[in-house]
Amino acid sequence: MEQYKKAAEQGEAEAQYNLGVSYYLGKGVEKDLQKAVYWFTNSGELGDADAQYMLGVCYENVEGGEKDLEMAVYWYTKAAEQGHAEAQYDLGWYYENGDGVEHDPKKAVYWFTKSAEQGHERAQFILGLFYNEGNGVETDLKKAVYWYTKAAEQGEADAQYNLGGCYKNGDGVEQDLTKAIYWYTKAAELGHADAQYMLGAGYYLGMGVEIDRKKAIYWFTKVAEQGNGDAQHLLGECYYSGAGVEIDLQKAIYWYTKAAELGHERAQFALGLFYSMGEGVEKDLPKAVNWYTKAAEQGYEKAQHLLGVCYYNGEGVEKDLQKAVYWYTKAAEQGNEDAQHMLGECYYNGAGVEKDLQKAVYWITKAAEKGYDEAQSKHDNLGC
Repeated sequence: MEQYKKAAEQGEAEAQYNLGVSYYLGKGVEKDLQKAVYWFTNSGELGDADAQYMLGVCYENVEGGEKDLEMAVYWYTKAAEQGHAEAQYDLGWYYENGDGVEHDPKKAVYWFTKSAEQGHERAQFILGLFYNEGNGVETDLKKAVYWYTKAAEQGEADAQYNLGGCYKNGDGVEQDLTKAIYWYTKAAELGHADAQYMLGAGYYLGMGVEIDRKKAIYWFTKVAEQGNGDAQHLLGECYYSGAGVEIDLQKAIYWYTKAAELGHERAQFALGLFYSMGEGVEKDLPKAVNWYTKAAEQGYEKAQHLLGVCYYNGEGVEKDLQKAVYWYTKAAEQGNEDAQHMLGECYYNGAGVEKDLQKAVYWITKAAEKGYDEAQSKHDNLGC
């Protein structure tokens, strides 16, 4: 440490940088961010790129002084112009976000490219995103795949996941489900939740691999435990139907509930059914109505229909024919034939709405056209 100090005081840039690092980390000396900035500044002014980069970090994160994004940009630029890959990457974000400089996607692409060309895997991934989305450059899916591949080969999980998507959908590359699964697996093994979900789906559906429900369950569980509602819902389905696991209603309800609490409308509907029938739980019609309502409000037509039934019959909620008609209408407009039939009946009988034979015929015909037996009978009786 004494040698560092002596060399630093004599104006040696590398020693000044190393001394700054020591004060920054508290390595060999008591941590002192102001002294770190002092020595980084001395070294940076002598042209040391690492010191310039660290000054950018300090001004960005309010370390050893006041936060100053313009000064952060100043020092990142100094380091970036000397080829410092991390500084180039950070500078790209400054131009992309308009922090400390005017928003300029083209300059962002310029600096991300400089960094990516030096092998910075995150810059490579971001550059892939920019080419994929046409941000600061013309959309070019082949270049997106090129940069995703560069980053993926270095173990960048987001790039591996996106590359899997490219092979799955044939975006910028010939469709290849086997390669899609390969890259999803790479990302999944690094803990990437979306990749774990896609890998589970691959094994569940036999997409690029043979169907293996046990492996599907393994990956769905991984991502479900991270709070993914889609995976939680699918686990509920698997435990309910016995796909890849033994049937277990309690576990099915556990995962449906997890997903429902995150707002997953199909899981909310499933819970409504469980409480309505008393399957795996004590029968509780008000709770059924609660979950049907949550799903219905998100536009799930099956829940809208059954919520209409609840209001029509006064099951779990006070009878309200107007609300029944409201929810039947919502479901009917989405093509639910049960709701279409019931809505037709409401208009025919004047239940919750003014009697209207034309509308009755309209909705009953809609249901009949889908082969709904009761509606077909009613349709014939009306002489349609």
